[in-house]
Amino acid sequence: MAGKKEDETQAGHKYDASNIKILGGIEAVRKRPSMYIGSTAKGGLHHLIYEVVDNSVDEALAGYCDTVVIEIRKGEIISVFDNGRGIPIDLHKEAKKPAAEVVLTTLHAGGKFGTGGYKVSGGLHGVGVSVVNALSEWMEVEIKRDGKCYNQHFDRGNPKTPKIKEDKEAKTKTGTEVIFLPDSEIFPEIKFDYDYIKYRLKELAFLNKGLKIILKDLRTAKEKSETFHYEGGVVSYVEHLNEGKEMLYKPPIYIVQEKDNVFVEVCLQHVKDYYDENTYSFVNCIKTKEGGTHLVGFKSAITKAINTYARKNNFLKEEESLQGEDLREGLTAVINLRISNPQFEGQTKTKLGNSEVKGIVDSVVNDGLSVFMDKNPAAARAIIDKGLLAYRVRQAARKAQELERKKSALDTATLPGKLADCSESNAEKCEIFLVEGDSAGGSAKQGRDRRFQAILPLKGKILNVEKARIDKILANEEIRTLITAVGPGIISGLKEEKDENGNGSEKDIAKELRYHKIVIMTDADVDGAHIRTLLLTFFYRYARETVEGGYLYIAQPPLYLVKKGKEEHYAYSEKEMEKTKKAMGEQGVNIQRYKGLGEMNPTQLWETTMNPETRTLLRVELEDAEVADEIFKILMGSEVEPRKAFITENAKLVKRLDI
Repeated sequence: MAGKKEDETQAGHKYDASNIKILGGIEAVRKRPSMYIGSTAKGGLHHLIYEVVDNSVDEALAGYCDTVVIEIRKGEIISVFDNGRGIPIDLHKEAKKPAAEVVLTTLHAGGKFGTGGYKVSGGLHGVGVSVVNALSEWMEVEIKRDGKCYNQHFDRGNPKTPKIKEDKEAKTKTGTEVIFLPDSEIFPEIKFDYDYIKYRLKELAFLNKGLKIILKDLRTAKEKSETFHYEGGVVSYVEHLNEGKEMLYKPPIYIVQEKDNVFVEVCLQHVKDYYDENTYSFVNCIKTKEGGTHLVGFKSAITKAINTYARKNNFLKEEESLQGEDLREGLTAVINLRISNPQFEGQTKTKLGNSEVKGIVDSVVNDGLSVFMDKNPAAARAIIDKGLLAYRVRQAARKAQELERKKSALDTATLPGKLADCSESNAEKCEIFLVEGDSAGGSAKQGRDRRFQAILPLKGKILNVEKARIDKILANEEIRTLITAVGPGIISGLKEEKDENGNGSEKDIAKELRYHKIVIMTDADVDGAHIRTLLLTFFYRYARETVEGGYLYIAQPPLYLVKKGKEEHYAYSEKEMEKTKKAMGEQGVNIQRYKGLGEMNPTQLWETTMNPETRTLLRVELEDAEVADEIFKILMGSEVEPRKAFITENAKLVKRLDI
């Protein structure tokens, strides 16, 4: 009896061939959508549009399309039209189906795998439009080619009719229109963000010189429409990114060359009084957020070419050697590659892996930059002088920071006196609240769980780091206090970077942090919002690894306390307050508006904002670094006009303003 159930699990179920489920293409996508589009949240929802648009851009890269029109229609229906060749509709020999149906319903099928379809393509894996079809409640495709118009309807990836229909004579020459409605069974919320889409389409227009991309929002009575069309291509892109700033030299440096079947296009320009680097890399119009071999080659070439020129002209002392981070201080650059067979890491295409590309980009950029400096000695000298200043400041700051780190490691007494630390020593279990002033700090210190929650009150508004160099930042008392408390190794600009051969150390941010949750907890008024923005600017510019690693959060304290007799409810938005008030009955309801955390007693602050069981935290994420960079540049930069224009344009969107 004892051996009778040896082949069964502890739960008593057999594990045999009947447990193995084979999922077909469409079924597999619907079962595990995040494997194909990253998530079913906002990012994944919008990725559906980008997958279809990428197919249209592939037509443009092949030279057959010059206009793409994207419409957001009522009901969150999306239409993408391009005036390309139109998807082939003739019978596919192997599948025994029209080619268009194969493309729209079969994973790893498309014109990108054979020869003659596309020379270069962003939709490398061939799952793009078929995945969109699988994750849509319905999709319709209309194809115009050979003087005729064809269409087919799909429900959740399956063709409604067995064949593609010849509908009518085509009045326009050629093209493809894909219309789809995302599936509410897959996506918890279906609401497209116009601005979110706009930035990606604008980016595509910059990367494809001459391509016209039109975005229309037809969801409201007042329709919105914008056209993105840039004859300057990546040069226009860099000029756009640097708009409103003072340049070290003009115009931007433009390098373009095709080498060993790799098209390399690079544009770069240094900003005079800015200290962070903004480099954006693309392969076949796909943003490579994690870089890759092309970015390594670019960085190597910058360091090598400028150092070679500086030594040749005796601009450096014998012991001085400019590092890449010094030469890229204040740099804005766009790297745009087109490769026939790119090797990306994963379907999300965030990192290029082609080993041969590093040498190609290195060679092209090194040669191009060397030629530029020989022809423009004044600009070359300005670049070197800026790099030398950055080098000397960074060396001094690094030495000071190293002393601070060593002191912190040896002596815990160096922690800021106003820091109320927690007893837990495991950083993964610890969290620190950055609070505004002593009043809120007092409530937070009394209300916290001392075992794992630390409180750091900050005095007033910290330095606006958007306008400051690293040495000035490290000299600021409140920022020094913040850095010492969170972890002296968090400063991005002081880490040792790897050289072009991959040598050198690279710090692990997780080991540098004393707390794995850094929570910004400020008042719900204008001053609180300003302090929160200043802190976000600091972390984004100088401790970006804390954001990229998912360690930075924003607390969500309630805005209202709704009371009626002994009954109390907290409301976190005006809408929630109105709903709660209505549910409690309008008569006799008392509403308290919390403008400051100090207005709550310790128990209330714990229950609403600090208790992990009941609180809500917003994790700060870098979904689009370029968008974030532009907003910080406008709101926190030294230029007044762009900020004034932004406020004027967006003032009408403000629903509540505390005075």
